[in-house]
Amino acid sequence: MIYCDKHTRILVQGATGNQGAFHIDLMNQYARSVGGAGVVAGVTPGKGGQDVHGVPVYDTVREAQAAHDTEASVIFVPAGAAADSIMEAADAGIETIVAITEHIPVHDVMRAVAYARSCGSAVIGPNCPGLLSPGECRLGIMPSPLFQRGPVGVISRSGTLTYEVVDELTRAGIGQSTVVGIGGDPVIGETFVDCIERFSEDSLTKAVILIGEVGGALEIEGAEAALSLDLPLVAYIAGISAPKEKRMGHAGAIIEGGEGDAASKIQRLEAMGITVAARPSELPSKIRELL
Repeated sequence: MIYCDKHTRILVQGATGNQGAFHIDLMNQYARSVGGAGVVAGVTPGKGGQDVHGVPVYDTVREAQAAHDTEASVIFVPAGAAADSIMEAADAGIETIVAITEHIPVHDVMRAVAYARSCGSAVIGPNCPGLLSPGECRLGIMPSPLFQRGPVGVISRSGTLTYEVVDELTRAGIGQSTVVGIGGDPVIGETFVDCIERFSEDSLTKAVILIGEVGGALEIEGAEAALSLDLPLVAYIAGISAPKEKRMGHAGAIIEGGEGDAASKIQRLEAMGITVAARPSELPSKIRELL
């Protein structure tokens, strides 16, 4: 697994909001089921001294860190304040920061991600479902009943498409090492390349599935990294019918200037020798060939 394991102590920022409280409960249910540490602290400014499902809430990340020494944070803070929350977590020395929040202004994300990197923190997201390492740790909002432990890593720009692929794998008896949703915004923290570099060093991961979509060139860069690291990879690119200059759901999913369409990405990947599935249901058989 990468980014977290069952010993990872988790902080939730935006702990007292509806989403924060709801997912604290679900993350800790999962932690209890696998014997993990789970969420040990929450932060909401002005709500220090309260608790959410038995988890103590603090006014600042620094106060929570002093009491609990957390290693990962999951952020459920509204878009206007989310970038500051990322930087606050990084400033407090949190290693892995998962930003679930969507609609954060692009310039805010650029500033927050750059600051986090300068502090040595990895930001996953924003506008993402987080990650899940089956049998180890749930950081975010992924539906844990779909997952089972195994040798395949999954990296995706999409949330719900990730769940469909994981369900296909599990039904086919193929387990997952870690599944990471990197987010669909134009500017994100950890990219396909960053995740693939971590998977290449993970003893549990034997192959990786890359789930991409229209817009940008992150998928091509990720595939190049996998080839250079000799990590077996299968790809699926969504949006083969997407029209040019029209944003498709995600802020980063837009074909601009004729660049980043699904067909050209698929052609480039296949030219590199990467196996590309035509539909998600093909991924189990394609990945089994590599295993």
